[in-house]
Amino acid sequence: MAWYRFRSTFHRRWGSYVTLVLLIGLVGGVGMGALAAARRTQSSFSTFLASTNPPDLTVTVYGANANNADSNPSYSPKLTREIARLAHVRTVHVGVLLTAAPLDRGGNPRIKSVALAYPIGSVDGLFFTQNRVAVTQGHMANPARPHEIMMTALAAHQLGFHLGETIPYGIYSQQQEALPGFGTSAVHPMISFEAKLVGFASLSSEIVEDDIDRVPSFIVLTPALVKEAFARSGQDLTAGAEVFSIQTDHGSRDVATVELEMARLIPPDAISSVHATAPVVAKADRSLKPIGIALGVFGAIALLAALFIATQAISRRLRSGGDEVGVLRALGANPAMTIADGLIGIEGAIVLGSVLAVAVAVALSPLAPLGPVRSVYPTPGISADWTVLGVGLLVLIVGLGLIAAALSYRGAPHRVARRVLLAPHAGSRVAQGFAAAGLPVTGVVGVRMALEPGAGRTAVPVRSALLGTGVAISLVVATVIFGSSLGTLLAHPPLYGWNWNYMLSQVGSGGGNVPPQAFALLAHDRDVAAYSGVSYIDGEIDGQNVPFLIGDTRPAVSPPLLSGHTVDEKNQVVLGGATMAALHKHLGSTVTFSYGTPKDAPIYVAPTQLTIVGTATMPAVGFASVVSDHTSMGTGALVSTGILPPAFLGAMNSPDPTLNGPNLALVRLRPGVPATAGRANLQRIADAANKAFADVPDGGGSGDTIAVVGVQRPAEIVNYRTIGATPTLLVSGLALGAVSALALTLVASVRRRRRDLALLKTLGFTQRQLGAAVAWQASVNAVVGIVIGVPVGIIVGRWLWLLFARQIYAVPEPTVPAVSVILVGIGALVLANIVAAIPARVAARTPTALMLRAE
Repeated sequence: MAWYRFRSTFHRRWGSYVTLVLLIGLVGGVGMGALAAARRTQSSFSTFLASTNPPDLTVTVYGANANNADSNPSYSPKLTREIARLAHVRTVHVGVLLTAAPLDRGGNPRIKSVALAYPIGSVDGLFFTQNRVAVTQGHMANPARPHEIMMTALAAHQLGFHLGETIPYGIYSQQQEALPGFGTSAVHPMISFEAKLVGFASLSSEIVEDDIDRVPSFIVLTPALVKEAFARSGQDLTAGAEVFSIQTDHGSRDVATVELEMARLIPPDAISSVHATAPVVAKADRSLKPIGIALGVFGAIALLAALFIATQAISRRLRSGGDEVGVLRALGANPAMTIADGLIGIEGAIVLGSVLAVAVAVALSPLAPLGPVRSVYPTPGISADWTVLGVGLLVLIVGLGLIAAALSYRGAPHRVARRVLLAPHAGSRVAQGFAAAGLPVTGVVGVRMALEPGAGRTAVPVRSALLGTGVAISLVVATVIFGSSLGTLLAHPPLYGWNWNYMLSQVGSGGGNVPPQAFALLAHDRDVAAYSGVSYIDGEIDGQNVPFLIGDTRPAVSPPLLSGHTVDEKNQVVLGGATMAALHKHLGSTVTFSYGTPKDAPIYVAPTQLTIVGTATMPAVGFASVVSDHTSMGTGALVSTGILPPAFLGAMNSPDPTLNGPNLALVRLRPGVPATAGRANLQRIADAANKAFADVPDGGGSGDTIAVVGVQRPAEIVNYRTIGATPTLLVSGLALGAVSALALTLVASVRRRRRDLALLKTLGFTQRQLGAAVAWQASVNAVVGIVIGVPVGIIVGRWLWLLFARQIYAVPEPTVPAVSVILVGIGALVLANIVAAIPARVAARTPTALMLRAE
C-alpha cells in the first residue's frame, strides 16, 4: 500500500523530494568536500615530499677534503664511499658548494650574490633523481646539459634575473679566493660559462619556510657542469663544503644511529652540520594545521547544517501529509502502514541526495590543497578521499534515515492522539506574561507563534527552530573568537616566541659574534629595558639532534614560558613543546646533552645530565635551514653557558676580545619608546660595534657587520597568512546558514499557520499587523538564539583556540572581541527582521475565504 501511495502521489510530491535531494547533495557535498580538503591540505607536504625521493638526513661537511689524497681533490669520493658502507645507510648522494658568481659586464664577479644563493653542484644526480627540486615555473634543468641552472624565484628577483635569461658565470678555486685582487676583473675565473636560467625551483625544505630560511637559498648546477669543471681543473674548485644527502633503511628511526656513525667518519679538522628531514615535516605540518582546522571546522559545520536543514525539510514533508495519513488511519491502515507511508519517497531522496553529496565533494576536490604546497603538489586535480566520503555517506544515509523513521513514527496518528490525550496543550508562560504586561496584540501573537508549537494541522516544531538558531549563532560566535585569536597571534610576536623588540646579529647566514662594546652601550642606554646575549649551536639530547640557545642563567630576556620556570642552574634545560614530545619526556625528567665527539676536543661537550625545568615557545633564530637546523616555535632547547667546559670556551675565543661574544643580543625596549626611535638608537649601537670590528688589528674584523634585526616569524606564522580571508568567509558562511535556517523556519511557520492568520484577518487584523506579528516572531527567535548561542559560542571558541594553540606550541591566549560579539547579536536580530519580510508579505496576502472554507 505504501508503494502504491508513493507512485500515485509522486506527481504532487516530487518537488519536495527534489528539494530534499538538492539540500542534502549541495550542503552535505560542501561539508564532505571541506573535510576532504582539510585532510588533503594537512597531508599535502608529506605527499609532496614523498614525490621528491627525499633524504632522511642531510649532512654538510666543511673542510673534509683538505687532506684528501684522491685523484680528484674537488670533493671526497672516499668519504662518500665510507658513508655508503655504513650500517643502516641505503643510499647517499653528494653535492658540492662552488665558489661561483655571476659576472658583470666588466668581468667582475658579484661575490655578494653568493650570500643570497649558494651555487651547489650535483655530483651524482642530487636534486634531480634524489631530493628532487620542485619546479614552480619554467622547467627542470637537463642534468646532461652543463649550462642550464635553476634557482628560487626570490633569489632571481634579488639578483635581478628573469626566466630564460643567459647569465655569464665564473667558477673560482679556493686559491684564487686568497688572492689580493679577488672580487675584481684582476682575478679571472678558473672556468667561465654562459648559464641559462631555465626554471624557478625550490628544495623541499624551502616550500614551507620561515623568515630565516628565505635567505640564503640554492642555485642548482647540473651534474654535467660539475663533471666538466672537474675535468677542466686540476685544482680545488669547492668552497670547502660537501652536502651528503642520506637515505636510511628505516627512515627517521635510523637517523640518530647514522649521525653517530657519521661523526666517527668526519675528519677531526672538519666542521659538520646535521639537518634531519623529520623536523622539517613536523614544522610544515604545524604550519598547515590552521588551514586544515579552518576547513575541517567549516566541513563539520556544513555537515551538521545538512543534517539540521534536511531534518527540518523531512519534518515539514511528513507534517504536510499528516491529514492524509489521518484519513488512512480512519480507513483502517495499521500503524506500520501509516509510518511507512511517507518514508519511501523520503528515504529514496536521502539516498539520492547522499550520492549527489559525494559527487559534489569529488567535484570540489581540485580546489585542494590550500596553502604554500598547492603550487608544487604532485597530484593536483580530481581526488576521492574515500575515508571522508565513506563516513560522510554513512552519516547522511544512516543518520537521516533514522531521523526520518523516528519523525515518521512520532508523527503517526496513533502516537499523536496518545500525546494529545496524555499532554493537553498549554500556552507559553512567556507569552502569557507579555500579554499580562500589556504588550501590543501583534507582539503577543508573534511571541506565541515563536514559542508555542500549536496543535493539530497548525502545529510547528518551534523547539527545533529555536535550538537551530541558537546553534547557528553559537558557531558564528565561536568562529569569530577563533579568528580573533588567530589575528592576535599573528599580530603579537611574544605569542610565537619573539619576546623582545629587536636583536643585534651578524649579517649573513653564517652568524658571528656581537662584540662586548655593543653590550656596554646597551647597559647604559635609557631606551633599553632589558637585554640578553645568546648563542646557537646544534647539539644532541638523548642521541637526537636539537638546535640550542645558550645564554646566562636567569636571563633578563628569554623565550616565553608555557610551563615550569627558566634556567636557574647550569644543569637545567628548557625545551620546546615539540622537542619535549619527540623525546617522550615531561617536566622533571632527566636528559643527556652532548656536543661533538672526543676526537673533536676541545670543541667537545661530554654527555651531561640535565633536568627539564620548563617548556617554552622557542623563537625563530639561528642559521638558515640550508646550513643547519634552528629553533622555531616548539623546536629547540635553552641551556646555560655554564654547561660548556672551559676548554671549549677557550678554543672558541679569539685573542682579540672584540671578536668574542655571543651570536645575538636580544633587546627589549622600555614601554612607551616608539619603535622607530628605538630602532634608530640600536642602529647607532650597531654602527659603534662595526667600527670596533674595523679597528681590529690586521683586518681581523673585516667582513663582520652587526645589523638590527626585527621580528623573525616562524614558518607557522608565515604560512598562516595564506589563510587570508578564510575566517571571514567562514563567519559569513555560518551567518548565511543561520539566516537561511531562520528563513525556512519562518516560511514554514507561516504556511502551517495560514488558517490561524486567516482567522486573525477575519477578526480585524490588517496586513500591516500580520506583518508585525511575523516580525515579532522572527525577533523572538533571534533573541532566544542570542541568549543561548553567545555564551555557548564564547565557551566553545575559547576552548577550540586553547586546544589549537597548545597543538602548535604557541602561547595560548584566546581573545574575546566584545564589539564583534555584540555585532553578531545585533546582526542576528536585524537579519531576522529583514528575512521576516518575505513570510510577512505571504501572511499579509493569506486568502481568508479559501483558508476558512472547510472550517
